[in-house]
Amino acid sequence: MITEGILNINKPQNMTSHDVVSVIRRTLSIRRVGHTGTLDPMATGVLPVCVGKSTRIMEYLDMDLKTYVCSMVLGIQTDTQDIWGKIVDRGPVDVTNEDIHRAFAGFDGVIDQKPPMYSALKVDGKRLYEYAREGKTVDVKTRKVFLKDLQILDISKGFEGLPQITFSVTCSKGTYIRTICQDVGIALGTYGTMTQLQRIASGVFHAEKAVELDILSNMEMHEIEKLLVPSWYPLCAFGRIVCGEEAGLRFASGWHLPLNQCRIERKPLYEESDFVLPMREEFRHAYCVFCEINGREEFLGVAFYNYQYRKLVADKVFFTR
Repeated sequence: MITEGILNINKPQNMTSHDVVSVIRRTLSIRRVGHTGTLDPMATGVLPVCVGKSTRIMEYLDMDLKTYVCSMVLGIQTDTQDIWGKIVDRGPVDVTNEDIHRAFAGFDGVIDQKPPMYSALKVDGKRLYEYAREGKTVDVKTRKVFLKDLQILDISKGFEGLPQITFSVTCSKGTYIRTICQDVGIALGTYGTMTQLQRIASGVFHAEKAVELDILSNMEMHEIEKLLVPSWYPLCAFGRIVCGEEAGLRFASGWHLPLNQCRIERKPLYEESDFVLPMREEFRHAYCVFCEINGREEFLGVAFYNYQYRKLVADKVFFTR
């Protein structure tokens, strides 16, 4: 029986991220399943899905960057910022390729972005798309997001013969690619609407190793087990520490772990540097703790170094005997 692990799913179009979770629940006959970052129903691509105990690592992935390939057209505006919404306005398009490159150049580094009304973001306990469907508007504050490596891949003709731009971008959690399209259109003196979106990477997970959902649904359980990666695999921003069996078992039972009983194999990525956006201070001193038990290396859990105690204190323990 599968009790934990992470699957790299290639989400198909016309499915919500929650739909994918439901399929995994039925396929594995396990209730505790969650994805690590919503993809819009019409978007495709990498959707890491955590199973069982692995759902406990989801809060540690805030610093994971995601990479997308997107297409957009100029000259039309929809209520959802994508081509699947209702067209609400049209604007003139008189731009050159040089204009387009200049407009995109402004979308680099940390920027302010206002989430769209048709999104799953909650305001006062209610998702924005619920307000939008009721015809209501609410005050949505801008927030900081991080963009890098934005590259224009192609400029051609798309929907209704309008100028179409295809680009790739790597960005932080919570970035709305639809909103980038809209804001590029504004920068060009017209409208911009997303027509296609594929996520090709999410943290350590990449499209070339993602499994198709329909294929997974027809696999035998032992085949699916081979696709699962361990809970610690995405936690590459955390340090790695190894301790002896006696100390490890005590740690797994709730005891603090002295550093002199450990071997530090990797220090936390942001121990002495800053992430581009604010992060939890504990992540500067976070470690994945391992121990060899009965000749096998086991992942014990995640610990934060406590300067008051001068020891590693468990945040979450995964190992059970």
